[in-house]
Amino acid sequence: MSETTIKAIRQAAKRRARADASRRTATAELREQVRQAKAEGIPISQIAREADLSRQGVYDLLADSQPS
Repeated sequence: MSETTIKAIRQAAKRRARADASRRTATAELREQVRQAKAEGIPISQIAREADLSRQGVYDLLADSQPS
């Protein structure tokens, strides 16, 4: 492989790592907002609509936020 190809691979890997970190941060923020909405009594179906998730996706986020 040429040096140009190797450099492109490294750059793509760095972009992917940044995207993964950004996704984790966004998921944590969404999880906290979903937890807060549930605590305020907002129905799961409405939370799901607003978050563009399935109801199961909302339940999964809530389950992930439970202490182990």
